Amino acid sequence: MPIPTYQEMMLPLLRVLDAAGKELHQKEYSALTADAFGLSEEQRQERLPSGVQTYVFNRAGWAGWYMQQAGLVEKPKRGHLRITEEGRKLLASNPAAIDSKVLSAYPSFVEKMTKVSGGGPPTDPEPEPILPTSPLTPNDQIEQAELKLKAQLASDLLDLMSRMDPYRFEQLVVDLLFAMGYGGSRAEAAQVTQKSNDGGIDGIISEDRLGLDVIYVQAKRWQSTVGREPIQSFVGALAGKHATKGVFITTSDFHKNALDYAKGVTHKIILINGQRLAELMIEYGVGVSTVRTIALKRVDSDYFEEG
Repeated sequence: MPIPTYQEMMLPLLRVLDAAGKELHQKEYSALTADAFGLSEEQRQERLPSGVQTYVFNRAGWAGWYMQQAGLVEKPKRGHLRITEEGRKLLASNPAAIDSKVLSAYPSFVEKMTKVSGGGPPTDPEPEPILPTSPLTPNDQIEQAELKLKAQLASDLLDLMSRMDPYRFEQLVVDLLFAMGYGGSRAEAAQVTQKSNDGGIDGIISEDRLGLDVIYVQAKRWQSTVGREPIQSFVGALAGKHATKGVFITTSDFHKNALDYAKGVTHKIILINGQRLAELMIEYGVGVSTVRTIALKRVDSDYFEEG
C-alpha cells in the first residue's frame, strides 16, 4: 500500500493517542501510526523531496495539527500531542474515518480555518472557511509545485539547448563543470577545443584547482539517442590522450548498449543525458536566474522560553 495521506492518518493517530493514555512526542506517535498501517521500513524512511523530513513524520504531524484545530487533541508542549475528552467522545461514536468533513462539524475548526476578511467594507460577504480538500499536506503541495516548476524549467532549457550553436553548447557544458567546482580560476578552468579537428574531444577541464588531473569532455547537441559507437569513439580519443577520465554529455538520451559499454570499460566514463544536464544547470545556476525567493517561517520556540 502507498504511504497514507494525512487525512487517512487522522483516525489511526487518534486511536494511538487514546491507547497511550498520555502525551506522545511526534516521533513516537508517527512511528505508532506507521505501525497501525503496517508500513515497511522503506516506506518509513522515504523522505520529502527536500530531504528534511520523512513523509510519515510530516503527515502524522499535519494530521495532529488539523485535529488540534477541532479540539480532538491538544498540544501540552512543543512536539507533543495528547487526546482530549472531545477526541475520546468521537472515538466512542465509532467513526469510519476522520477527514475534513468530520472536522468541519466542530465550530472551533471552522473558526480557525476561516479566512480573515482583511478589513474590507461592511458590504463584503462573510469570510468563508478554508477547509482542507486535498489529500496532500501543505508541505507536500509546496514540494510538488516546486518539482513541477523545475520540470517545466528543465523542458525549457532543453528546448533552448536544442537550438544552440554546437560550439556555444560545448562552452555551456564547460561553464557548468566549472560551476560544479572543477578547475581553478575562471580564466584557466577550462578550454574548448577548436571547432574542427578535435580528435573526438570537445573540452578539457581540470579536475581540481591544482590541475593534478584533467577531465576530457564530449558534448553533443543531438536529438537522436546516443548508441554504443559514439561512446566507443570517445574512449578511443581518451586513450589517444593517455587519459582515464571523461564525461560524455548529450541533450538527448543514451541507448542501453551505450550505458552497458561505459560501465564495462576500464576508463572512468560518466554519461549525462539531457534531463540530467538540465537538472544540473538548475542546481548550479547555469543559464537560469532566480526571480523570486519564498521564505517559509516557523515558530522560534527558544524565543518564548522563560529566561
